[in-house]
Amino acid sequence: MARPHVRRLRTRSAAATAGILVTGLLAAPAGAQDETPGGATGTVARTVGDARYEPGPCPKTPEPVAALAGARCGTLTVPENRAEPGGRQITLGVAIVPAKAAKPKADPIAWLAGGPGDDAVGEAKLAVDGGLNRDRDVILMSQRGTYSAEPDLLCPNIDQFNARAVGLAQDAPSTERLHVAATKACRDKLAARGIDLGAYNDTESAADYADLRRALDIPQWNVFGISYGTHLALTYMRLHPEGIRSVGIDGILPPSTSGSAATWSSARQGFDGLFKACAQQPACNERYPNLSATFDRLVRDLEAKPVTTTVTLPGSDKPVKVVLDGAALVNWLTSATHVAPQVPRALDELAHGKPQRIAQQWAGGKLSPQAVGRVAHGLVYGVFCSEWTPYESQAQALRGGREAFPSFPRSVQAQAPQLAFLRQDCDAWNVPAAPRSIRDATRSDIPTLALSGGFDSQTGADNGPYVARTLPRATVVTVPYEPHVVFATSKCAQAITASFFDSPTSPDTGCLKDLKPPTFEIAP
Repeated sequence: MARPHVRRLRTRSAAATAGILVTGLLAAPAGAQDETPGGATGTVARTVGDARYEPGPCPKTPEPVAALAGARCGTLTVPENRAEPGGRQITLGVAIVPAKAAKPKADPIAWLAGGPGDDAVGEAKLAVDGGLNRDRDVILMSQRGTYSAEPDLLCPNIDQFNARAVGLAQDAPSTERLHVAATKACRDKLAARGIDLGAYNDTESAADYADLRRALDIPQWNVFGISYGTHLALTYMRLHPEGIRSVGIDGILPPSTSGSAATWSSARQGFDGLFKACAQQPACNERYPNLSATFDRLVRDLEAKPVTTTVTLPGSDKPVKVVLDGAALVNWLTSATHVAPQVPRALDELAHGKPQRIAQQWAGGKLSPQAVGRVAHGLVYGVFCSEWTPYESQAQALRGGREAFPSFPRSVQAQAPQLAFLRQDCDAWNVPAAPRSIRDATRSDIPTLALSGGFDSQTGADNGPYVARTLPRATVVTVPYEPHVVFATSKCAQAITASFFDSPTSPDTGCLKDLKPPTFEIAP
């Protein structure tokens, strides 16, 4: 995520990449049920309304995914734009990972991926490694526009620009021009294929999931969304509550507040959580005192005088030019909370003229082969440019930066982490604004687990209590010392999630009391 162009709310670590909803009234009781006899879910073709499910081969993935071995697969065909009957059809890949239990529960779990722009099928390993398929099938569907969907809305040219941009000043006018040009080239390519770019959004995607449940003939299922998938899950709950037993959301992005200002607030929360943990650890505090002040000073100094260095990356001896300015440092730290034990030392090294560790992490994700040709940028902009920017003014966005980080230079405050030049990009993307109701808070009595991490600088932990204000049966959990998407990094979070799906109104959170802060690296 620490990159200036792609706005994905990522789940990977910085080391690996450096209206009112009346729900529950329509659903069966929340108690789990054993699976009834009959054909396994996903093995029978079925048409419901305008949607058709067909069993078939498993969706394509960039690399083999062992977690898909034994999966039951197929495709869901739905209208591209439900407002245009008889229009174009699109096809979404479906993979159903079977439960490990001999007698699985009848209510499976539908997994909603991060991004926007990630393919849920590619996240099967994350779901299985976290034990989500212990006694329930896990259903993964490629969200419209993503890697294994047809059509896909990938734009490798944007990924290639991201790689090039590590050697550019992040908020320079020249970088902005190149940034927006890459976005426009992506749009032009997709539009030339006849794709209705205004149909790739949360409203249509939520309807896709509602259609999938019906087409698979599932009376009731659970939903688990991570990162951007929480944004979609909250929209899905609001628009199509029927058949949803419970919802887990991890790394929460509320549709009613999402935008640049909220992104700045999240960064402040995550950074402060990490800095506080260092200050409370005697060895870290003694070696790296006033870490927050050091970071603020570095942002100001680098914005005034960027540092240019050269690094090599794992698997290559080719030198890579990296420019670190204030904006780059902010974006780096937004992702680097995933490798929190390294952060104090890395900042201290930078303050003493050694930028290589941060430069290598900053560049590593963007120049990885895995960073090219996998993100559905058409979905990224479809969501942000119809649901976010129309409902947040430039002044509101800037005010968010000023309130969160008043000491930062205005040039840094003007571009929220992960969202650089978003308004300019959306002008180029040129899709209609979603109805204002897209910003409505989700009001529901569906049992909900709202998970956050204490170090999450991408979707701040205060989003849990915020969404719970209108979800009276929500359980809010902040897992301390963890970054964005705690299910990916915390055994405790995985245990709480499993307990929640067993008992959605009374999950066991006892493991929280045993958690301890990380041991920060101390330089000799």
